[in-house]
Amino acid sequence: MTEFALDTSLALWIIAGFGLAWVVFGWWLGRRNENHEDFALAGRNVGFAFATATAMATWVTSNTTLVAPQLTYQFGLWGMVGYSFAALGLILFAPMAKRIKQLLPNGYTSGDFIRLRYGQFAWAVFIIISIVYAFGWLVSLGMAGGILLESLSGLDYHLGMSAILLICVLYTLFGGLRAVIATDFIQALIIIVGVVLVAFWLMDNVGLDTIHQHLTDDHPKLLDVLFPASLMFLFNNIFFGLGEIFHSNVWWSRALAFHRNVAYKAYLTGGLLWLPIPIVTGFIALAAPQLGIFPPSADMVGPAVAAAVLGKVGAVVVFIVVFSALASSLDSLLAASADLLTQDIYHKRINKSASDAQLMRVNRWMILALGIMTWLFCLPRIATLGALLNFAGAFVASTIWPIVLGLYQRRLTGVYAGLAMAVGTLTGLIGYFTIGFYVAALLSCAVSGLICAVGLLYTKPTFDWQQLDEGGTSDAHQ
Repeated sequence: MTEFALDTSLALWIIAGFGLAWVVFGWWLGRRNENHEDFALAGRNVGFAFATATAMATWVTSNTTLVAPQLTYQFGLWGMVGYSFAALGLILFAPMAKRIKQLLPNGYTSGDFIRLRYGQFAWAVFIIISIVYAFGWLVSLGMAGGILLESLSGLDYHLGMSAILLICVLYTLFGGLRAVIATDFIQALIIIVGVVLVAFWLMDNVGLDTIHQHLTDDHPKLLDVLFPASLMFLFNNIFFGLGEIFHSNVWWSRALAFHRNVAYKAYLTGGLLWLPIPIVTGFIALAAPQLGIFPPSADMVGPAVAAAVLGKVGAVVVFIVVFSALASSLDSLLAASADLLTQDIYHKRINKSASDAQLMRVNRWMILALGIMTWLFCLPRIATLGALLNFAGAFVASTIWPIVLGLYQRRLTGVYAGLAMAVGTLTGLIGYFTIGFYVAALLSCAVSGLICAVGLLYTKPTFDWQQLDEGGTSDAHQ
């Protein structure tokens, strides 16, 4: 019989305690939401501390706490170092966030930008990409909740997955983005303290020299910096991370919600704070071979090693850290995806004259619907977290060039932007299925960039930045 680091009853008590606290907190914060803008964008006046915390905590997801150890277990050093390069997404988005706030002072979503900048064809392609990505990320987060509970306490996967989804749906439903950002602030503190404790605990119990010697003798490929698949993963992951952040409404909604003078500093600081976290969480997996830990699924290696080395107290710390990381991303994605569906589909397509109260009601229904759909797709546990996430890389990497050029370059037209996203995505998917997941984003970005370059060469029209400001208050410069 397998012995687990946490008693099932203790795991349930932790979930119940955190769940009740977050839901009550979300309800309390939600009382301050007077209109749809408050609910969707927290009044557009989020300060530096909360802005930095939500940027960092949202990016610390199942990717960082569960997939970083998985990829280190599979690819060695470049698994954890390569994953840390995803911090470039937050860091490079910092000047873009400032530009977004300047160009779209009254905007709600990334879809608003694509529609106004490129027109309906590019917007339709972008919405499909955004929905596929958001749903893939939601499913991966739900799965991660179940995997966490299963690997640490033996609790049924479906129960853990259902619990974290229910908790996040409820407090996001009550409080909107205001509740999401406030809980992210607390979760960010928990994550930073917890990750540091786990790292010191592991080094004290096992030791760096011991781990290195065992890997050198028995698993030298994990230390090989020229391991071909690892190098491909490194560059693929950079473009995947850029595409994830540059296109996603999770980050655009925050750029629009932050105070005008805060966006740049918050994303830059958040990226620098996030940078060492995947290295620390990935390092845990390097101890697995020495400890004789070979989990049935690679995405369970992080919690399994931590629990084996750190005992019950350490298992509680790991549990709380990963739970906080999952919640900080799930709530953000639920809120941002519901905003995109409410604003871009319902308000702009179905009911252009919708009242503020109607938008609030539809937004809440969208959050609930996304939660239910995610739960249904998580039930069969369709793939490992790494495979599921990198499938989305083929989609999001195709948006990098259209987004960047659309913000800073007036010549690129909607036809070329739409083709770049569509053809880039298809190419990335072909690479994913014929070569491997570690080339999907790389191929997608390269093809998209080539089409955008052709578009810049063969088009003459110049875009008027004032067209991005539907409310007429933008001070965008040429």
